[in-house]
Amino acid sequence: MSEERKSLNFIEQIIEEDLANGMPKSSLRFRFPPEPNGYLHIGHTKAIGISFGLGEYYNAPVNLRFDDTNPAKEEQEYVDAIKEDVAWLGYKWDKELFSSDYFQQLYDWAILLIKEGKAYVDSQSSEAMAEQKGTPTQPGVDGPYRNRTVEENLDLFERMKNGEFDEGEHILRAKIDMQHVNMLMRDPIIYRVLKKHHHRTANDWCIYPMYDWTHGESDYLEQISHSLCSLEFKPHRELYDWFLDQVVDTDKLRPKQREFARLNLSYTIMSKRKLLKLVEDGVVNGWDDPRMPTISGLRRRGYTPNAIRKFVETVGVAKRENIIDVSLLEFCIREDLNKIAPRVMAVLNPVKVVITNYPEDKVEWFDAENNQEDESAGFRKVPFSRELYIEKEDFKEVASNKFFRLKLGGEVRLKNAYIIKAESVVKDANGEVTEILCSYSEDTERRIKGTLHWVSIAHAVKAEVREYDRLFVDEAPDSHQDKDFMEFINPNSLKIIEAFVEPSLKEAKVGDRFQFQRLGYFNVDDDSTSEQLVFNKTVGLRDTWAKVKPQQNANKNHQKQPQQNNRSPIDQIKSFGKKYDRMPEDKQAAAKATIQELAKNVSYDEVEPLFNTSVKKSGTRIITMITLGVLLENGLEKNEAINAFIEKALDDKNALLVEEAKALV
Repeated sequence: MSEERKSLNFIEQIIEEDLANGMPKSSLRFRFPPEPNGYLHIGHTKAIGISFGLGEYYNAPVNLRFDDTNPAKEEQEYVDAIKEDVAWLGYKWDKELFSSDYFQQLYDWAILLIKEGKAYVDSQSSEAMAEQKGTPTQPGVDGPYRNRTVEENLDLFERMKNGEFDEGEHILRAKIDMQHVNMLMRDPIIYRVLKKHHHRTANDWCIYPMYDWTHGESDYLEQISHSLCSLEFKPHRELYDWFLDQVVDTDKLRPKQREFARLNLSYTIMSKRKLLKLVEDGVVNGWDDPRMPTISGLRRRGYTPNAIRKFVETVGVAKRENIIDVSLLEFCIREDLNKIAPRVMAVLNPVKVVITNYPEDKVEWFDAENNQEDESAGFRKVPFSRELYIEKEDFKEVASNKFFRLKLGGEVRLKNAYIIKAESVVKDANGEVTEILCSYSEDTERRIKGTLHWVSIAHAVKAEVREYDRLFVDEAPDSHQDKDFMEFINPNSLKIIEAFVEPSLKEAKVGDRFQFQRLGYFNVDDDSTSEQLVFNKTVGLRDTWAKVKPQQNANKNHQKQPQQNNRSPIDQIKSFGKKYDRMPEDKQAAAKATIQELAKNVSYDEVEPLFNTSVKKSGTRIITMITLGVLLENGLEKNEAINAFIEKALDDKNALLVEEAKALV
C-alpha cells in the first residue's frame, strides 16, 4: 500500500474481507450507474471517484452503465454529456452498457416470477394502492387482485406488453409481504406501462421495468462484485437481495450492495429536478452555466479535474450524511491553479494613470515571471508606457497609514516596473477622479510597502469578464419547509465587466487558465473569439464569504483569519498549541473558532504526525483533537491511529483534552 494511503475506508475494508474469505481478485468489478435524465453535478463526483478509484486501486474493471428505464425523462444528450464528464475527470470505463440492453432478460425473469406465484398484475388506482400499503408503523393490507391466477396474470402482462392498456391501467407487482416492516417489501412495482419513445429501443417496448427490479439484476448480469450506492438506498438493500434470490445461479458471483454517505455541499442544490428548473426558468444559461454545480458548469468556469478529484479524496468515504462547506471545493481549485496557472495582469475597474515625467513616445518591455511556483514556466514581456490603467480601488486621495496602495503624495511599486508617486488628480464634473498624475523613479531598489498591477493603455486588450459568485445566498437553500429554494437566488451571482488585459493574452485559447494578479483565477470562456476575449472568474485569491460568516467571538478578540496569514493552515493551528490551555475562557473560545475554520483546509496527513505529541504538551494535543473533529465531521473515516489517539486522550489528566476527546467518541 502506498504511503499516501495508509488507512482503508470502510468500503475497502469490506472488499479486503471478501478477498481474505476467498473471493478471487480477478472477480472484482465495479460500476458507475447514472440515470441519463440530466447532467452530472458535483455530488456525483463522489460516486464516480469511489467506483473508479476502487477500480484503479485494485486494477479492476469499472463499467459505465446507464440506468435508462424511464423514457419520459431520459435523452441521448444526457448520455453524451455524462460520458464527456467522466472522461474529462480522467477515468476510463471498461464497458459502456445500458439497462435497456437487458429489457428482454428482465421481461423473461418477470414471466418466471409470475409462473412461480411471486408476481401479479394489479389493476387499482395509485391512490387505492397507497392506502393499502399502510405506514411505517401500520402494516399494509392485501389488495383485491393479489390472488389472481397465474394464467390471468400471464395474460394481462402479455397484453400490457402488447400495448392494449393505457398508462396507469395495470402494473406488475412482486408478491412479497404486505405486512412487512420494511415498506419497500410490501409488494413493490416491477413494471408499469409507459407509452413513450425510448432513446435506444425506440418504440419496441411500452412497458418498462422499475429501478429496484432493474438495478440488482443488471449488476448480476454484469457480474458486478460490489454494488456501491448512496445511503438513501440502504432500505432498498433487502429488496435488492430478494430480487437477486429469485434469479441467481449459485455457480455465479452474487453482487453485494453497500452504501456510503452522498456528497452534500453548502450553498448548493443537488436535485436534478431543481437544477432543471433553474435551466427552464432562465435563471441560468443552460446546464453548463458556470454558476451551476454541474461538472460541465465547473469545467466551463475553469475548474480542473485534478482539483475536483482532490476535493473528493479530501472529503473521504463516510457512513453518515453531512454537509461539506463549499469553501473546501474552492480551496482545492485555488491550490491547484496556484501551481499551474500563468500570472498575468488585468484591470477590471480602471482609472487612468499618467506618468508626467516619462517620455510620451517611449515604450519599454519588461520581463515578467509567469509563475513563481513553477520554475519551468519562464518569463514573458509586458509593455510599459506613459499612460497606464490601475484599479480604482487601488487609489485614494487621502488614506490612513494602513492603506498600502496609492494615495496623493504616496509611492507604490508597479509590478515588474518602476516606483511611482501620485502628485495630483484630474476630476470630472461630478467630482470623480478620471486621471492620476504621477511621477516615476528609476531607483527601484528602494523598499516600498505597496505593489500594484497595471496595464499599458496603448497596448491593453479589451475583454469581457464575467464575475461569478455563489448562486444562492443561503447555506441550505432547499432545506426550508415554508420557503421555495428559488427565494434564495443570489441577485448578484453574475456581473459582466469590460476589462483591460495585457497583450500577451491576445493568443489565449478557450479553456486556458490564468491568475489575474491580485484579483483571482480566470479562464477563457467558450464564448470567446479572436475578436472578443471572454473570461470567467473561477475563484478569488481568498475566501471572501468567510468574512460574512459569524465567527463566534473570533472577530471580537482580533484573532487572525486564515486568509490573512501567509503561513499554511496547519502551521497556524500549531501556533495555538503552546498557549491554548492557558488562555482565558473567552479567548479560548475565539481560538477554537479560528482553529475550526483553519482545519477545513488541513489534510489528515498533516494532522496524523501530531498524534505522537508528548503528554507534557497538552495544548498541542488539544488543538490536534479540535482539528481532528473537523476532519471527522467532514467525512474522514476513523482508523486505528485515530482511535488510539482518542482513547489515550480519554485517560489524560487534562480536563480540556478529555472534553474534546469525548466529543469525538
